Amino acid sequence: MFDPDRLRNRLSSLVLAPALVAAMSVAAPAQETSGQGTAPKPAAPAAASPGKKQLETIRIGYLRTYERTLALSVLDIPPEDIGLAGARVAIKDNDTTGSFMGQKFVLDEVTLKPGESIDASLQKLIADGDHYIVTDLSAEDTLKAADIAKTSGAIILNAGSEADRLRNDDCRNNMFHIAPSRSMLTDGLAQYLMWKQWRNWALVEGEHPNDQLFADALKRSAEKFGGNIVGEKVFPDRGGARATDSGQAEVQRQIPVFLQDLPEHDVLLVADESEVFGTYIPWRTWIPRPVAGTAGLVPGSWHPASEQWGGAQIQNRFVDASGRRMQAKDMQAWTAVRVIGEAASRTQSADPKKIDAFIRSKDFTVAAFKGQRLTFRDWDWQLRQPVLLATENSVVTASPQDGFLHQVSELDTLGTDRPETTCKFAD
Repeated sequence: MFDPDRLRNRLSSLVLAPALVAAMSVAAPAQETSGQGTAPKPAAPAAASPGKKQLETIRIGYLRTYERTLALSVLDIPPEDIGLAGARVAIKDNDTTGSFMGQKFVLDEVTLKPGESIDASLQKLIADGDHYIVTDLSAEDTLKAADIAKTSGAIILNAGSEADRLRNDDCRNNMFHIAPSRSMLTDGLAQYLMWKQWRNWALVEGEHPNDQLFADALKRSAEKFGGNIVGEKVFPDRGGARATDSGQAEVQRQIPVFLQDLPEHDVLLVADESEVFGTYIPWRTWIPRPVAGTAGLVPGSWHPASEQWGGAQIQNRFVDASGRRMQAKDMQAWTAVRVIGEAASRTQSADPKKIDAFIRSKDFTVAAFKGQRLTFRDWDWQLRQPVLLATENSVVTASPQDGFLHQVSELDTLGTDRPETTCKFAD
């Protein structure tokens, strides 16, 4: 027998739309759905039974590039389902809510190799009815995806690229950013260092483009919050084997010597997104100093150890589904898919026009286990969110820090605020 109280208690651990609460008292049990991300397009539905609403399908595309790459630590090699695993869990969560609203969610997955053209795959997703495309691509391909999608009115949800330019000069009105920008990450780190009154920073950066972009973001954060970068060095990438019998001995000798001529500092900042040297820095500095940036204390949108604000619930469900802990890209993809599910349930509609309008409205919020409901900035469509600062094994703190105030939202102390933006939507 259907017991609404028992069902309500069971669903309380999930992230459900407010509209579901009202629907639960009158809804009949929905047909069970698999929620598998690789599900093929459904066959023509059977005739609905009298009095039972036929499910409306909402298709979400997931377009990413992935290739197994080496890292300084084998523990840092991204799993093959990075991001995808989060999207698949979110599809199931959307279906739990959607079953009461007459909605069914389908995830269409496409994985390409880095450098492979996205054009044909993206156009096929759109042609197949995927109005919403979650992406985990380079900055260049993310921008290209938004421009291709514009002709059909499709929406890109950027769950991968942290490039600040996509939120500024290269912004697009159909491109929403679930991933935090580099500036949001470095602002979150800078706030904590200033809160600790560790004001003097030395900076070691890689020579590759993304390393330089992260270093530039650190410099802007220092200027924004009053940090003082007292010295700066570029670590050359000379190639060579990353794991040899003599590797540890060489690193133990070379890293301290490389760092010994830096001026006196409170914290050593590292900008090494390319994974050339950053992991080697902690515990090998010339003088004993904390390390932060892309190594040591690292800012991110999520962390596998995060269990505050109900985070243990999503972690447990994610482990059950994927067999591992949830990483930042998994949470970003999960949130992107949940944005669509939340808007669909709140509007009680599968109409893309209604869903799009609600996401763009001031009424839209989404919960993501970060202590508060998250919203989009209407000047660049960046999702406001706290930044977690963590070591390998634990979350140390979350920014914004106490004392960093804002006239609208303290979350807008992270990243590009309205007065600073250079984003101008063309439409």
